[in-house]
Amino acid sequence: MAHIQFVDETLRDGQQSLWGMRMQAGMALPVSPVLDRSGFRVIDLTGSSMFEVLIRHCRENPWEGLDLLTASMPRTRIRGGMRANASVTFGVTPDALMDAWMRQLNAHGCRSFWIYDVLFNIDKMHRLAGVAKEYGSEVAGAIMFTLSPVHTDAYYADKADKLSACDDIDTLLLYDTAGVLERDRLATLIPAIREKARGKPIEFHSNNLLGMSARAYLDAIDLGVEILHTASRPMANGPSVPSTEIMVKNLETLGHSHDLDTSLLPPVAEHFERVGRAAGFPVHQHSEYDALSIEHQVPGGMVGTLKAQLTQYDMIDRLDAVLRETAAVRRELGYPGMATPFSQLVGTQAVLNVVNGERYRIVPDEVVQYAAGFYGEPVAPIDPDVLDRIMSTPRAKTVAGAPPEQPDIAELRRRYGTDDDDELILRALVPQADLERMRAAGPVKRDFPLMSSAALEEVARLIRTASTPLVQLRSEALSLTLRGARG
Repeated sequence: MAHIQFVDETLRDGQQSLWGMRMQAGMALPVSPVLDRSGFRVIDLTGSSMFEVLIRHCRENPWEGLDLLTASMPRTRIRGGMRANASVTFGVTPDALMDAWMRQLNAHGCRSFWIYDVLFNIDKMHRLAGVAKEYGSEVAGAIMFTLSPVHTDAYYADKADKLSACDDIDTLLLYDTAGVLERDRLATLIPAIREKARGKPIEFHSNNLLGMSARAYLDAIDLGVEILHTASRPMANGPSVPSTEIMVKNLETLGHSHDLDTSLLPPVAEHFERVGRAAGFPVHQHSEYDALSIEHQVPGGMVGTLKAQLTQYDMIDRLDAVLRETAAVRRELGYPGMATPFSQLVGTQAVLNVVNGERYRIVPDEVVQYAAGFYGEPVAPIDPDVLDRIMSTPRAKTVAGAPPEQPDIAELRRRYGTDDDDELILRALVPQADLERMRAAGPVKRDFPLMSSAALEEVARLIRTASTPLVQLRSEALSLTLRGARG
C-alpha cells in the first residue's frame, strides 16, 4: 500500500477551469485557514494569467490579494505557476522579467513552484528553478502531456532525464491538460519517466474533461506516483481536476494512506458552493466522454474562450467545426502541446479559419512567432504548405524579422518607468488604464457577500412556486428580481 500526498488545486486550477480565473481574495479568505490546516502538501494559488484577469475584470490588486492569502495559510507551502519563456506577457517574455516575476512571487510568500514549457526549453526551466532556490523554494519540473504520433514514451523519458538532472528540480509533474491518459498508456509512460527521474517523486495532474481522471490517478498510484492534484468538490471535475473527496474515499477503500484531515473538507466545500452560486459561477461540474476531445485536446478553459470568440461572430453553432479545425491546425503546426500559450494560438487560428472561410488567410502575430521558432523548436516539422501560407501573410516578414529582445532588469525598469518590481510586473501585464481602474476601485475586499441558507431556500421556493410574472425579494444582503412562469 502507498502513502499519498495531495496538492490542493481549489484556488488555482479549479477556479481557473470553472470560474475563468475570477476568484477574488475575499472569496477564499473565509476558508483559506481551514485549507491550511487540512494537511495538503502544497496549496497551488497563483500565476500571471490570474493576475491579469484580476486586474482587468475584477479591479483587484493581485499582489495585495496574494499577501492576504499567503498570510492566512502559514502552515502550507504556497505554489505559483510559471511558463518558462512566456509568463508575464503572452508573447515571449525577456529572461530578466521572468526572473523578476519569480523573485517577486517568492518575496510575497510563495515557496513552491511548478515550471513548464510546452516546447521544453529545458535551459530556461533550469534557470528559473535556480532563482527559486535563492529563497529555498521547492520546484516541480512539469512534463506537459499530449497525445500525438511524435509524443512517445521515449520523448517524455528524455525530458524527464534532462529535467531531473538539475539539482534544483525537486519533483517531476506529469500534467495531462486534456485528461486523455488511460491505463494502457500510463503502464508504459510512468515507468519510462520513473527510470529517468533519479528517484525524485512524481506528481500527477489530470483535468477530468473525459471523466477518466480519478481512475487514471488510481492506476498511476499502482505505478509509483506519490502526489495527486485535486480540488474541493464544488471546484472539481469537468474541466478541473478530480475532487479531493472522491480520491480520499478511493484511497481509503483500497487501503492507501494520506495526511488529510477529512473533517475539514466539508466546510471548505460548503463555502465554495455558496460563493459560486452567489457569484453566478459554475460548481459541481461533470463531463461526458467525447471522442472528439481526443482529436483536438483543447483544455476545458479554452473551450469557453472558443465559445466567446464564436459568439462575437454570431457563429456559436459552428463550435464542433472549430474543434475539428483545431485538430487539423494542431497537426499542421507540428503537434504543439495544448497548454498555454499554444492551446490559445491553435484555437484562435482555427476560429479565424472557420469564420473567414479561408484557411490561414488571417494569421495572428503569435502564430508567426511560433512558426519562426521564437517559442522554441516545434516537436514535429510544420506542414510545408501551411508554413508557406503563414510566412506569406502581410505581417509575417515584419514579425519574423523582429526576434524577442533580451533587455536586462535595469533597462526594463527604465522602459516601464519604475524601480518597484511589483509595479514592473503589473505594467508589463496590462495597460496603464487598467491599473488606474484597479486602483480607483480601492483596497482588496476581505469577504464576499453571501446569501444565508434561509435566503437561498426562500429563493429556491419562489422559483419553484412562482405563479406571477414578477417576484421581488429584498433583504440586507440580497436584492434580486425573479421572473417566473404564469400559472
